[in-house]
Amino acid sequence: MTAPNRNTLWGRAIAAELARSGVRTVCVSPGSRSTPLTVAVDDHEELQTISALDERSAGYFALGRARRTGEVTPLICTSGTAAANYHPAVVEANQARVPLLLLTADRPPELRDSGANQTVDQEKLYGDAVRWYKDLPEPAPRERALRSLRTDICRAVGTAEGTPAGPVHLNVPFRKPLEPTPVEGDVPTDLDPLAALGRDEETPFVRRTSGEPQLDDRDLRQLAETLSIDRGLLVAGPADPPGLDPEAVTAFAHASGFPILADPLSGLRFGGHTRVAPVIGGYDGFVNTAVTEAWPDPEVVVRLGASPTSKPLRKYLAGVDARQVVVDPAGAWREAEFTASDLVVADPDRLCGQLAQVIRGGGAAEWRDRWETAEAAQQAVSEAAADRLFEGGIVADVVAGLPDPATLVVSNSMPVRDLDRFGAAGTTSITALGNRGASGIDGIVSTALGAAHGTTDDVTLVIGDLAFYHDLNGLLAVGRAEVDATVVVINNDGGGIFHKLPIENFEPPFTRQFKTPHGLDFEPAGELYGLGFSRVESREGFREAYAAAADREGSEIIEVVVDAEDSHAIRDELQAETVGKLIE
Repeated sequence: MTAPNRNTLWGRAIAAELARSGVRTVCVSPGSRSTPLTVAVDDHEELQTISALDERSAGYFALGRARRTGEVTPLICTSGTAAANYHPAVVEANQARVPLLLLTADRPPELRDSGANQTVDQEKLYGDAVRWYKDLPEPAPRERALRSLRTDICRAVGTAEGTPAGPVHLNVPFRKPLEPTPVEGDVPTDLDPLAALGRDEETPFVRRTSGEPQLDDRDLRQLAETLSIDRGLLVAGPADPPGLDPEAVTAFAHASGFPILADPLSGLRFGGHTRVAPVIGGYDGFVNTAVTEAWPDPEVVVRLGASPTSKPLRKYLAGVDARQVVVDPAGAWREAEFTASDLVVADPDRLCGQLAQVIRGGGAAEWRDRWETAEAAQQAVSEAAADRLFEGGIVADVVAGLPDPATLVVSNSMPVRDLDRFGAAGTTSITALGNRGASGIDGIVSTALGAAHGTTDDVTLVIGDLAFYHDLNGLLAVGRAEVDATVVVINNDGGGIFHKLPIENFEPPFTRQFKTPHGLDFEPAGELYGLGFSRVESREGFREAYAAAADREGSEIIEVVVDAEDSHAIRDELQAETVGKLIE
């Protein structure tokens, strides 16, 4: 087998090595300079290509798919600002440890810094936000060059999916011809285009074997001794893809007696293990000084995953007199209140399973009872408000109405906070995802549709109106990537979260510069992208619309019109009621 020119040869080698490294889907945005790459992945029988017209949406689509699957979905784009539009997704992938591989086509080296059209400086474009960067050499029809190229692709995929996972950037220069146009004498007829050198044609050029960091027996038993106490907590923040193992964490909870304070994005808030594990989900509504000042402090806190979504929980942990053990497989410092006393570099699933075998004791029953009693009070108060229209109630209704299994994607700003407070722990198998790395509101629609592409679950996105507006063009993926999702838009006409800040008391800048009411009508978005649309203004109306959407084929937008000030007032009222029950 040969190739018509060296660019085609280069593209085919890259596509083949991606496939042999386990890649099955590639996200491609149209452009001229990336033609050799686009044609190669499109022609490869083992690669599925998703055509995404907008690079910013493409970046988040690939991120969402990788977040759901734990596997990289490479991105291909042309030169110039196309590559710059990946940057927000790169930042999120870096912060949230999501595997991402960017293949950005570039002009040949002599055109850089020359004023040539569509030429920008793409070297180290994403700075320190990538795990690895390389400016690939120009295509060369030599076996040694091909071996180097294939090694680079293996390294790129392995690094993106490694520990910690994250983005990798390969800049790929091409000179014309970019199309598979025959160029006489460009590629030797006797050249092995894949430079296999006797390797199995189905395996990567370089096989990568990764171990899991773990403690030796002595350190494990010392840690187990530290955790063999009466009052402990296991705090699970947002998990790195593909998530924490509920069975291992449950085994640890049984052995230690520690309640599990499970962030909704931890992978531990929902699922069958909640039948037997002490999972606490409503802490955001009751962990405050009025309640906890009467409680003894925990003696030890074990921290898994990223920093918790809940600010009240973070402040509570910052104020307790306890030894705090942060477990991180990459040895990173992920504790922004600076209260950690121990950093344990180990795989959290393996560590929990091992500790469950050696911890002595089982904790004090009255300590667990405090947390479970508070959890029950929070849940009872929330259920009593089942007919009141507010943002948190809509999120609670979504959680209650999800099928089993389901994937739930929540936007930043208020939706993820409301999921934290009102998304009650339960046995339904729900994979809850959010972009909490950099916590932006951009690219959320694309993230959700990328996640939908990576699962057979029913997928629901809960998003605020501003985040929805930010990524409306992401809806194009419904048709182009052939995915379905129910999109719940909580419309409070502006930045409702700013009502939680002191700037609310300052007019006129508050309304004009912070809340920024937009008055947009989102119904035409459904018409533009071929999605069903309904608008509701009551809790009962939402439940009916959400149930009906679940019974219909295809994607649908449900807009829920709410008042931001009312929602904040109801949150505060319900919290005061919960606290009142607990301090009686």
